[in-house]
Amino acid sequence: MKAAIFIGSDSDFDIAQGAVDIFKEFEIGFQLEVTSAHRSPERTENLIRDLEEKGTEVFIAVAGKAAHLAGMVAAHTQKPVIGVPVGSATLGGLDALLSTVQMPKGIPVACMGIGKSGAINAALLVVEILSLKDKSTAEKLSRYRQQMAENVRNASEKTKERI
Repeated sequence: MKAAIFIGSDSDFDIAQGAVDIFKEFEIGFQLEVTSAHRSPERTENLIRDLEEKGTEVFIAVAGKAAHLAGMVAAHTQKPVIGVPVGSATLGGLDALLSTVQMPKGIPVACMGIGKSGAINAALLVVEILSLKDKSTAEKLSRYRQQMAENVRNASEKTKERI
């Protein structure tokens, strides 16, 4: 298992789904857990420890509002942690974004954009990190990027046909 996704509550699963899909596409072993920095701090600490023992190399933390989950994970591991802020009805996710991006000096957390795109980019950043040591993952990432470029070219041609 190379990666872990922590979501602060079950309601965050729809956001995390994009990361799950990327990990499946790239055949990255991962584990997803619902755990909270506030409501289940001991569980979160134990999960970090257990997952590191199983070989987890990167953590993604998806959380909204105060969004302390990424910071808590980062405080308990030396592995890279990527935070994904979740939007809320109250502040649209700005609260979670600022909480995630404002980690104290010495405890870094990479911060993606708010919501589903952020979760997808978090998973792709994990793929990039893992590709540093795994040639097969690097090759899959190269093909993925080539396909994105091809999709843009195809869309351009279709758009030109409409003129």
